[in-house]
Amino acid sequence: MTRVAIALYEGLTLLDAIGPYQVLTLVPGLEVVVCAERTGRLSDDQNLIHLEIEHTFDDVATPDVLLVPGGPGSRRLAVAGTPIVDWVQSAHRSTTWTTSVCTGSLILGAAGVLDGLKATTHWASYDALATFGALPSSDRVVVDGKVITGAGVSAGIDMALRLVVEMFGIEMAQAVQLGIEYDPQPPTDAGSVAKAPPEIVELVRAVVAEF
Repeated sequence: MTRVAIALYEGLTLLDAIGPYQVLTLVPGLEVVVCAERTGRLSDDQNLIHLEIEHTFDDVATPDVLLVPGGPGSRRLAVAGTPIVDWVQSAHRSTTWTTSVCTGSLILGAAGVLDGLKATTHWASYDALATFGALPSSDRVVVDGKVITGAGVSAGIDMALRLVVEMFGIEMAQAVQLGIEYDPQPPTDAGSVAKAPPEIVELVRAVVAEF
């Protein structure tokens, strides 16, 4: 059984983790484990949803796949010596795939995983990503070696489906995509900096910075 460890922390954005979780738990042969620095209660970035964590990083020291979601809390943790950074640094040595969603890539960067690699993150965090030696990309999903990074929040679903393609092939990914009926048809076309009106980009940039 291939073990996937999804690392959580206080102040994560839930969709960053739940999107990939929904994809990966539908794949036969994968065992998904949710873990954090300590067991017990953990709250999301809105402090509205509270999770009960049962496994620590030490419980999942050598996962086959690790996944780090993003969220406001990631910036606080993306420094050398924090438990999640230490865990990523150690676990990455033996993973088959090391992955992130949104600003989870900053934690990978702090662990030294992205130095010299092409990677992506939320569009408002490209500069922060570059400080870790990464080569920021505006692509929605980036694969460089055994590292897969996804752009902001909703891109976690795309990232997870790409991971399924890499691990199990296109037909498995198609089956999972159909199973969750992932067929986005938003009423607006402003999902990237390249598409959104300039005034909307600046508005969201200011909100993200304050958040």
